[in-house]
Amino acid sequence: MATPLDTEITMLFGLFRRKQREAEHKLYCEIVAQARQPVFYQTFAVPDTVDGRFDMIVLHAVLLFRRLRGEGDKVSRFAQNVFDLFFHDMGAALREQGVADVRVPKKIKVMGEAFYGRADSYMTAMEAGDTDGLAAALARNLFPEAEDVPPGAHALARYMQACAGLMDATPVEDVLAGRPGFARPEDFVAAEPAAQGEQDHVQ
Repeated sequence: MATPLDTEITMLFGLFRRKQREAEHKLYCEIVAQARQPVFYQTFAVPDTVDGRFDMIVLHAVLLFRRLRGEGDKVSRFAQNVFDLFFHDMGAALREQGVADVRVPKKIKVMGEAFYGRADSYMTAMEAGDTDGLAAALARNLFPEAEDVPPGAHALARYMQACAGLMDATPVEDVLAGRPGFARPEDFVAAEPAAQGEQDHVQ
């Protein structure tokens, strides 16, 4: 038979778990909100498609999970729950697009493989400080039809490196509270080439 103390402990644990779930959801929503900023699609020229939006969420999720590495078991579990939210959301999105339930697991598996492949290439380049290599990896995933690495990929690479630095300096408590410390994408927009008349005037 449960004692009043047992009941109180159960209630407190339930309250703690609910608050943690809310925090995990808030942080995931911050990732999605950052990934959906119009500047990425209007100025960086990321394709405003299902694949393009998926890749931008992956990009920001990679930055988050990189920041939360090595912060202990509690943070690791928190990060795993955010990761699970990500793929739960992807599954819901697939169903909204009309994908049959029996096909969703297979598509989620493909998306998971895509995530891990991107995470590996992005993190390897960031840890090496290889901005050009990071831009090339971003170009392969976000601009697969481009013959060369486009300006948008270079701008995204600089943005990611800046985010990594800012997030490393952000206390983990702030990150878990939904303040991950992303950079302002507007600060990394690729410069537009000068008009021909302006170039002639400079010469």
